[in-house]
Amino acid sequence: MSQKLLVFLVGLLLVSALGSYVYYRRAVAAVPVDPWSLVPDDAVLVMATRDHPTLVRHLKETQLWDNLTAVNYFQQVEDNLALVDSVAGSRNVVLRFLGTKKVFTSVHVTGPAKFDVLFQVPIGTVREYRQVRGLVDGLARDARYQVATRDYRGEQLTDVRDRRTGSGMTFFNYRNHLVISANAELVEGVVRRLEHPEAPTVASEFQSTDYLRLKDVDAALLINYRRLPQFLGVFFRSELGPDLAALTSLSRNSLMEMKLIGNRVLFNGFANPETARDALHQQLRGQSAQRLRMAEVLSLRTALLVHLGLDKTTVLRESRQAAPAADTLGATSVPLIDSLAVSLSQEAALCYLSSVSARQKPAKLALVYCETPARVAALLGQLRRAVGASPSFERVGPYQIHQTGVPELPARLLGPLFSNFGTASVAQVGNYLAFAEDPAALRLWLTDVTAGEVWTRSPTQVAFLQDTQPLARLSVFMDTRNCWNVLLRALVEDRRAGLLRNETLFKRFPQIAFQFVPAANESEPDAQYFTQFVFRHPASGPAVARPQTQTETGTLLAFKTPLSSAPTLVPVSGARTPGVLVQDQGQVLHYITPDNVVAWSDSLAGAVVGRIKRLSLPGGNTGTLFATPNRLHLLGDQGQELAGFPLNVPDTVQVTALAVSPSDGRSAPRLLVSGRSSNLFLFDTNGNTYAGWQPKQLDFGLAAPPQLLVVGGRAVIVALLENGYIYAFDQQGGVYPGFPISVGARLHSGAFVEIGPTLRRTRLTVVSQHGERVSFNLSGDVVSRSRVATWSRNSVFRVVPDQQGKSYTVLREQGGLTDCFEPSGQAILSKTFVTSALKSAQYFNFGNGHRVFALTETGPHKVYLFDAKGRLVANQSFDNSAPEVGLEFDAAANTYQLYRVVGNELRRTALKLN
Repeated sequence: MSQKLLVFLVGLLLVSALGSYVYYRRAVAAVPVDPWSLVPDDAVLVMATRDHPTLVRHLKETQLWDNLTAVNYFQQVEDNLALVDSVAGSRNVVLRFLGTKKVFTSVHVTGPAKFDVLFQVPIGTVREYRQVRGLVDGLARDARYQVATRDYRGEQLTDVRDRRTGSGMTFFNYRNHLVISANAELVEGVVRRLEHPEAPTVASEFQSTDYLRLKDVDAALLINYRRLPQFLGVFFRSELGPDLAALTSLSRNSLMEMKLIGNRVLFNGFANPETARDALHQQLRGQSAQRLRMAEVLSLRTALLVHLGLDKTTVLRESRQAAPAADTLGATSVPLIDSLAVSLSQEAALCYLSSVSARQKPAKLALVYCETPARVAALLGQLRRAVGASPSFERVGPYQIHQTGVPELPARLLGPLFSNFGTASVAQVGNYLAFAEDPAALRLWLTDVTAGEVWTRSPTQVAFLQDTQPLARLSVFMDTRNCWNVLLRALVEDRRAGLLRNETLFKRFPQIAFQFVPAANESEPDAQYFTQFVFRHPASGPAVARPQTQTETGTLLAFKTPLSSAPTLVPVSGARTPGVLVQDQGQVLHYITPDNVVAWSDSLAGAVVGRIKRLSLPGGNTGTLFATPNRLHLLGDQGQELAGFPLNVPDTVQVTALAVSPSDGRSAPRLLVSGRSSNLFLFDTNGNTYAGWQPKQLDFGLAAPPQLLVVGGRAVIVALLENGYIYAFDQQGGVYPGFPISVGARLHSGAFVEIGPTLRRTRLTVVSQHGERVSFNLSGDVVSRSRVATWSRNSVFRVVPDQQGKSYTVLREQGGLTDCFEPSGQAILSKTFVTSALKSAQYFNFGNGHRVFALTETGPHKVYLFDAKGRLVANQSFDNSAPEVGLEFDAAANTYQLYRVVGNELRRTALKLN
């Protein structure tokens, strides 16, 4: 073969390879994969998640995280995550890898009493692919694991197994989508599913819906109701199967958004009605949704309530399961039963009361509304006489319990959902009939009704009902605390131990509601049910959330005790709005999440002194540092004191200010405490004092809290005295060369600091009472002097840094007149106030011209906000009883969030600034 021919062939191969690559990138890889197409058709539940750091944060804020990590299954997941971190040689590898990927988790029934989970995780970059490949290679090198690959219908599957236990997982990569499961058959099912790309997916009826694009949505949940009875059969006894199948036949599938909001887990979405002929939906179709009027007769012992809202209860008698034949009772009884059935309307419910033991059969009631109670009572009397039932009755308070003498009367009146009542007893309370198999159940219920122990008289239950839909066709209400023994009795034996182990998680949200609301245009072919699931914990914290007045946009938290401190904003990773720390007059410190819920509260021995600070601690953790008059506190993310804290200062010292050195997250930060007599104390967060430093007594009063700087690794303590002298001390208490310096006039505020690599290149700026701006370095050299504004004997100048310490403005106060200047002396705003006391001034600079000046007048309890041009925001003042406010800017929405305290209320107000 000639050299030219060889070159030609090689070139042809290169061109072909390049063409194949370009074709793959543009024709194959460029076509996005529908994640739903990778979910097998037998999925019962499918959850899609996106922002996993935020999801974990919400789980922690709702206190679900600790409960979940106690579950056996999640402990196994946690062990696997720890193994991944160990192999990868880093922390939180999986959480960082998931990030904001759209991850699918589906649940499948894989055996008579078994279910398994399938995960789907996309790979976004080559770097991530290398991470996965490196992790698998690391496991292959570990003697404890066996890693093998095999071909299945043209796809390469990888099996990872623990040699000791045989447990493990199987996964494969389909166009940069990892499909993972501990059950290899599920992964193989995905491969088989891919052989039929034209087949509709489990979410094909919701193609235009993507809840994960909405704000504040933590997850999306798909439920396949047609397979739900099979899944519930894994947990519950077989005799409950027909009832569960009947209730789940209202819908065939649904897709909902999930939100974790403080004391609630909320699911909202839509469900497609079941089209099968004998489904519950077909029975109830066209019936109007109804209110839960029977709340006035529902006992607080109620464990489970299945409520049906409908116009006529007679539609429930039309079922594939025929009710007991009425003609066996005699010709006289048939019309009486029919007349009685026609008299019942609007709502019917099955009610299970709590039991003291799992061995005890729970009391079961059938409750139904009757619009004409006198006529119904007369028909019941005629029916008792017709069947020869005993005329005797039992009295409980003003109510009577009668024998009906008719076998399965609730089923004859209301259909097969209300069967298994035997020869029922009946009691009538107002417009409601209650049937029970055992008169003792009616006795228990009537005792509570007589005593007023009902839902409408319970503030906790009323608040719960206010969080649910007022009108619904089907509602299922559960009280997990009352339901505990009822549930234990209903579970199969193999599942009881698991429930007992996870009691804390099960009871975390004692109030649960599942509701289906029919569409107004139910006759339309695309009509859907609106579906809402609520998991709620009664609000028992120190504050209650509610909307602000009509003239203000935002929310507020009303605390039981008036608040005494200004709000401190705490940045929260992954959240658009910050958390808030605030203290009340009972000296309790509260942390409020970005979702406006109190996550934790901590009682302190005194009021917080100065500002609260956030620290980066060794090990990647964060802490909240603050001082009270006699102690220093450092709290973790859950409000607990970290090891070694609180630190106690000498009994003779009253803390007036606390400064902390910039934290690098590797070494313990330095703490500088100033006392009432201008004493300075220096130590670190481990409680260690520094060699050579003795409590330092200054000769004159401090003009502002001392500043603790770190320049080139060296600590510098800067103390500005009211007489105009400035000192700079080293870590051993010695004075740096060139200090003290004097600015020639009194000082009333701290210095604006610009840190440089050396002492000489670090600059501090102050403004004296004479309106003179003086800049100096830490070598003791005065760099510049200039006049900012005119002065008088009663004028007070202050330097006001922004919230990040990157820029500053100058404030001049003369009696009731307050002026704000740029550092160059250019006037920004001027305002005359009612009072002549010094104002609390704050300067917020969010960049790109978004600047706000806040002036708080403490006498009238008002705060005034001015924009960058000195214009009053909203042409009004805002109520504010704290010395300062918090302000945050949401660039995406071009909106400011104002945080302020008004008495016992923490208010968050949304503002639009031009």
